[in-house]
Amino acid sequence: MTKPLIPIFVFLLILASCTGEQTNRPVPDLKISQNQRYFVTDSGKPFFWLGDTAWLLFKNLTRDQAAQYLEDRSEKGFNVIQVMVIQTVRDPTDVYGDSAFYNHNVARPRVTPGNNPDDSLQYDYWDHLDYVIDLAAEKGLYMALIPVWGSNVRSGRVSLEEAKTYAEWLAKRYRERPNIIWLNGGDTRGSDSLRIWNAVGSTLDQTDPGHLISFHPFGRTMTSDWFQDASWLDFHMFQSGHRRYDQDDTERGYGEDNWRYVREVYDRTPIRPVLDGEPSYEGIPQGLHDTTQPYWDDDDVRRYAYWSVFAGAAGFTYGNNAIMQFYRPADTEPAYGAKEYWYEALQDSGAYQLIYLKNLMLSHLYLGRRPDQGLVASGQDEKYNYLIGTRGDDYAMIYTYTGRTMDIAMGRISGEEVEASWYNPRTGEYTSIGIFENIGTHRFDPPGNPKEANDWVLVLTGKS
Repeated sequence: MTKPLIPIFVFLLILASCTGEQTNRPVPDLKISQNQRYFVTDSGKPFFWLGDTAWLLFKNLTRDQAAQYLEDRSEKGFNVIQVMVIQTVRDPTDVYGDSAFYNHNVARPRVTPGNNPDDSLQYDYWDHLDYVIDLAAEKGLYMALIPVWGSNVRSGRVSLEEAKTYAEWLAKRYRERPNIIWLNGGDTRGSDSLRIWNAVGSTLDQTDPGHLISFHPFGRTMTSDWFQDASWLDFHMFQSGHRRYDQDDTERGYGEDNWRYVREVYDRTPIRPVLDGEPSYEGIPQGLHDTTQPYWDDDDVRRYAYWSVFAGAAGFTYGNNAIMQFYRPADTEPAYGAKEYWYEALQDSGAYQLIYLKNLMLSHLYLGRRPDQGLVASGQDEKYNYLIGTRGDDYAMIYTYTGRTMDIAMGRISGEEVEASWYNPRTGEYTSIGIFENIGTHRFDPPGNPKEANDWVLVLTGKS
């Protein structure tokens, strides 16, 4: 066992004084819906997860820069920010140079007793986290925290006992914050260090039962691969990743069909919400590592979002190459060929357009929504031509990425007639089509010529 650098009784007093408790509740608590499919607030209001990937927020941004980022994401309709608490235990420092741990040991957080009365000044690593987390809550944002990135555990830098001690301390510090979501793991397979990941999940759950917990997995894997029956897991997450169809060499071979991950787990028991926690980032090379390849753009972001949500997902997480790493002028070289700084990438189109998906989903009775491929009478096709449908009792939506003609089975929602409209995922605008009898099959032809990125949503609303 590593010898403590400070007496243990002093260390325990420090931990006790730094639990970070607060009584105000700027955002409501999040729960799982009664049907186990979706997220709701503690009052039962539907909560559509619209996440952003901000892995290095705590490490690379000052308080003023964090405020700029969080304000932008709040204004654009995001409500969850996914972020690492610790990227690497070899260099657990923030932008101010403060270290998170004594001697690179996650079981020994480096904290300073008390609280800095001047919020404009940096105090220690954990006070910086407190400040940003509380600021996010003021802006209506939940923080999905990964305690320590998976590579640290996989490489043996974090032992089982250290992981449990750290998870308990972290959960105690933030369990009174209302805007916390826990993401175990961090771009890793659960089978890598399975005992440790289960210990972290169980410790977080036992110490902080009031906050939701999931696991951020490795590319083209999902939580159900290892934790389908884990009592600490509240919702499923998968990482569809950054590869094209022809680049996916995994056994699943889903390629860009992220809807397949949702379908794979949707009817498994116990039922849990599911979402894509890391699809292809806007502004990152296709395949991730080769910067000579084409880059994913806003069209691809929309396709991943609508495909997964219409398949039954409880939300969607956006990612942007420059933002996830917070690429700055001071950085010598960007990762993965980022072509702009993080504050420039805030204006990229994909982030603007996802609010239209969120608005569309919440414009109808949300909690009874379910996937329904029976809406497509014929010609579902595959890959980019795939048509995907979702519906409630009195409405239906069918998404096409290529804007091709679709034959729709009527009569699957209530009403003698249906009112039909086209919804534009790029602008959030509706175009009325007309009123139709709710029987038989009807052919709908979207605006424009069929081609990739001419995507549309057919919206059908039942009328008595």
